[in-house]
Amino acid sequence: MKNIQLIIGLLLTINIACAQNPNKKEKNMQDLPKTQVQVQEGYEIATLGAGCFWCTEAIYQNLNGVEVVLSGYSGGHVANPTYKQVTSGTTGHAEVIQIQYDPKVVTFEEILEVFWSTHDPTTLNRQGADVGPQYRSAVFFHSEDQKEKATYYKSKLDESGAFNRPIVTEITPFSNFYVAEDYHQNYYNDNGMQPYCQFVIKPKLEKFKKVFAEKLKD
Repeated sequence: MKNIQLIIGLLLTINIACAQNPNKKEKNMQDLPKTQVQVQEGYEIATLGAGCFWCTEAIYQNLNGVEVVLSGYSGGHVANPTYKQVTSGTTGHAEVIQIQYDPKVVTFEEILEVFWSTHDPTTLNRQGADVGPQYRSAVFFHSEDQKEKATYYKSKLDESGAFNRPIVTEITPFSNFYVAEDYHQNYYNDNGMQPYCQFVIKPKLEKFKKVFAEKLKD
């Protein structure tokens, strides 16, 4: 696998024509499909699936410009699902994080850079030992701007050969977000000594902090 951060970093320097079109501005957050959380004024929202949400939450909690990280479920057909239902693989939901971020500090492109650098987007419905559609790689876009950027970078990463296999990340419209049970929130910080945290989350977090040192919170 090549240096994903370097490749995405180079892509970030390229202007996307459609993103520069003044007639295609990002939708006002009030016009987006409803989420169960209140979005702070001046902040934007992103909903991402990258395997177990405990891992993804721990990473984005340390990214400068990210104010709120919530673990939950998106993309399914069952209202108010429980963790047990989602892990059965029958509800259609993915484990996701929904983040609120300050676009003056961190851009959606940088959020995508972290996203594709911290999980394997080439394994369908799987991240490591976590198997099932609930662990799929997914970007649930909240606007045409997010859709265009996610689609663009996915295509360019595939063309670059950054990964040895095609990227299977699902890029689909946001439709719902259900906040996961309380014990799933802030999981790594509250349960850091548990085996899954020590052997799965900690190595990913340490690698992230090393690669993205200049983008970490103080």
